[in-house]
Amino acid sequence: MINFLSSDKAVVIAELSCNHIQNYDIAVRTIEAMAEAGADVVKVQNDNCNGGVTINCDNKYFQIGGGTLWDGETLHSLYMKTNTPWDWIPKLQELSHSLGMEFFSTPSDLEGVDFLEKLNMPAYKISSFEITDLELIEKAAKTGKPIIMSTGIATEEEIELAIQVCRNVGNNNIFLLKCTSSYPAPIDAANLAMIRDMRKRFGVRIGLSDHSLGSVVASTAVALGAEMVEKHFIIDRRLGGPDAGFSMEPDEFKEMVDRIRDVERAIGKVDYTLSERTLKNRLFAKSLFVIEDVKKGEYITSNNLRAIRPGDGISPKYYREVLGKRYNQDIERGTPFMFDLVD
Repeated sequence: MINFLSSDKAVVIAELSCNHIQNYDIAVRTIEAMAEAGADVVKVQNDNCNGGVTINCDNKYFQIGGGTLWDGETLHSLYMKTNTPWDWIPKLQELSHSLGMEFFSTPSDLEGVDFLEKLNMPAYKISSFEITDLELIEKAAKTGKPIIMSTGIATEEEIELAIQVCRNVGNNNIFLLKCTSSYPAPIDAANLAMIRDMRKRFGVRIGLSDHSLGSVVASTAVALGAEMVEKHFIIDRRLGGPDAGFSMEPDEFKEMVDRIRDVERAIGKVDYTLSERTLKNRLFAKSLFVIEDVKKGEYITSNNLRAIRPGDGISPKYYREVLGKRYNQDIERGTPFMFDLVD
């Protein structure tokens, strides 16, 4: 299983969200596809639609509008569709573990934390829409588990306050996920420059919760130091549902994971020693060569000694040091220059 605190690779989280369309068999098939696509972790949402996340009310305050994917819904009707039934969660957790993936959830209220704690969740995710719910954050932080908070709609002050709530109860296992709260999110709104700033500004570990299309934003985030990437996963966008439009299908998700792993390999480590492959290529570096036939006793001059390729002679850094000395033997043009050729 992935250890959220010690993995030496970016943790790739597949968000099930509502892409099971309230069908348990589809949820199972989706999690199986997540494993095949290279996900490290499965995440679900266990919203409490009976007062924990919203209430069943259709007055103007609870109507969704403003050009979202969900215009025309009420908050309650939307969350009834996006919620993962609580009785599924233990079974989906067991399935994820059997496939070699970790599993955790996003609770929407205190009751949800209590429920998840009985399942020994390895971490708690706080949605950006709950980042102002300090009671919820404190409850989750008191478990001592890592707290992963999306920052999509949060102000800097709200982020600082949420972090402080965790620290006040002795929990410093905090991840902030850079998030653009737009569905789907345009690439030019990703603002990935914030990843390094957030790490420095808030003193916590940083990841990405990504709603953009494709894998460019995710792989770039890892290149900038993101330690965790979360993406919505759907087995087939033709299933529809509230999140289908910005969710990745299995092949797309696998391509993203492959790109992330390629980025990590490319980043490598700080190491000034030369690899065996690089050492072989030093043969194509410049070195000092005798470029004219010379006789014993002739002076070394710029006309008969030059820095050229290949690299079989001594380093060009000795060029000025040997100029003006005499050759101690006859030498053919094209001979690598060595110190034993001079007195």
